[in-house]
Amino acid sequence: MDNLVLSIFPGIDLLGRAFEEEGFCVVRGPDVLWGGDIRGFHPPAGVFTGVIGGPPCKGDSLLAHLNLGPDIGLFAEFERIVGITRPAWWIMEAVREHPELGGHILCLSPRWLGEKQSRRRYFHSNLNLEPFIEVVCFENPEKKYAVRAANRASGIGTIRRRMASYHLKEMCELQGLPADFDLPGFTMQAKYEVIGNAVPLSMGRAIAKAIKKITGGNNENKDG
Repeated sequence: MDNLVLSIFPGIDLLGRAFEEEGFCVVRGPDVLWGGDIRGFHPPAGVFTGVIGGPPCKGDSLLAHLNLGPDIGLFAEFERIVGITRPAWWIMEAVREHPELGGHILCLSPRWLGEKQSRRRYFHSNLNLEPFIEVVCFENPEKKYAVRAANRASGIGTIRRRMASYHLKEMCELQGLPADFDLPGFTMQAKYEVIGNAVPLSMGRAIAKAIKKITGGNNENKDG
């Protein structure tokens, strides 16, 4: 199946959801959010055309303490999964650049895609995505709508976190979700955290569309 994609570190997987909207079939790997552990995951080789995901590296992540760098921790798990599965292409999302991982690096923000949210993320890949991203505009420093949803969850305990600046429905909309999107069974703090830490749908859609343009249905077209 040329459209079969493995999503690792999915969380609520807005990145995977964006790929599904573009016609890909997404299989989700284990995640601590659902009681799983990527370190014991051994997917088959030669099955998945692509691998997507972003190892937790944000301050609010439950697994942030394991992500100690590109050579150990969860970055190494991403590399391990890519090495096992041998996909035609892979994409790793992160909050900063990791040139030591090799491949191409694309910096992207929802604002550049015509959205309100200003939130830069870096997409590492063996494909050169940049020429295939449709940028609408770049940020105007005089009218910057800065939204860093992942760092806005309220917290309890000894560590005080910044209180949420947005109502949950506003955060959902900024991330590209319906205003009435909900996660039954999650505490309010957990909802803010997992929704805020997800890849905004607008960025996921742009990446998925770029992959479709690059491969053109032929997933042997690799760069790097």
